[in-house]
Amino acid sequence: MQKINILIAEDQTMLLDALATILELEDNFHVVSRHANGKQALTYLMSAEAERVDIVLTDIEMPALTGLELAQQIFTAKLNCKTIILTTFARSGYLRRAMDAGVKGYLLKDSPSDDLIKAIIKVHQGGTAIAPELMVASWMEKDPLSDKERAALRLAKEGLSTEQISEKLFLSPGTVRNYLSSAASKLNAKNRVEAARIAHQNGWL
Repeated sequence: MQKINILIAEDQTMLLDALATILELEDNFHVVSRHANGKQALTYLMSAEAERVDIVLTDIEMPALTGLELAQQIFTAKLNCKTIILTTFARSGYLRRAMDAGVKGYLLKDSPSDDLIKAIIKVHQGGTAIAPELMVASWMEKDPLSDKERAALRLAKEGLSTEQISEKLFLSPGTVRNYLSSAASKLNAKNRVEAARIAHQNGWL
């Protein structure tokens, strides 16, 4: 069987090393590169010197560039690799966004290593591998936020002011206030802080 070349993006060093060790034990797996965040992984993937990568195995919440943002970049750039997310977050909102970003596998970190190995093989062969406990819930719970509302809430969650958010998003302060107000209304939240908390809990940020 042809070697499956794997890139791992994970900000927890011990887990990154453990994943690489487990995968390298498989005769037909080869970990070509490992990175502490999505930005490093994307830089490698876009590099002319990069080895061919078949599977990108990534966490969701990482500094610089999240796993979902990495997946979206891979999908948009039409890179010739497939993304599998391995995360602690059993949130249907994350799964829906992952699928929209072209992700082919979504597993929880407490899954047996055999499940991960089977998922990598299945995705490499053109299939999908989704944690079964998330499948039904993901399509029953709709993300109510628009992309602009989500972007504004994400920055609000980081503690940025309306003026700072407007600079980041290249929008007027009034427009930012409208997006934050709309998001809070959709989520039945009292303010932007509560809206950001609700959205994060549901995997919508």
